[in-house]
Amino acid sequence: MASVDNILSWTLVSECSIPKDIDDLLVEGEVAIAAYKTFRDSAIFTNKRLIVRDSQGLTGKKIEIYSLPYSSINMWSTENAGKFLDFNAEVELWTRAGHIKINLQKDVDIRKFDKLIANALLK
Repeated sequence: MASVDNILSWTLVSECSIPKDIDDLLVEGEVAIAAYKTFRDSAIFTNKRLIVRDSQGLTGKKIEIYSLPYSSINMWSTENAGKFLDFNAEVELWTRAGHIKINLQKDVDIRKFDKLIANALLK
């Protein structure tokens, strides 16, 4: 079995519109709130969980979907990007499944992202 620390590391490139086909993944009462582009697909925040779609293979037709319920997150930290040579902000999530690292490129507002997590976990 592979280590969760090695598996769950994502890079979010920029905020994007919520994909139309995400409705097929949502349960009753679940609403998509925000979406971010990854290198090949997207990460969607709902009112209940974080969904990361990861296209695989050369054609990208094979898609793996990760679903992280907010109830499994115990703690998080955010680190803004530096001014020189440090262009990415970072978010770390400590969950029942393990440690997850999310890199945010310069087009993602770290404070808005942090507020998304806080609203999901603390409300």
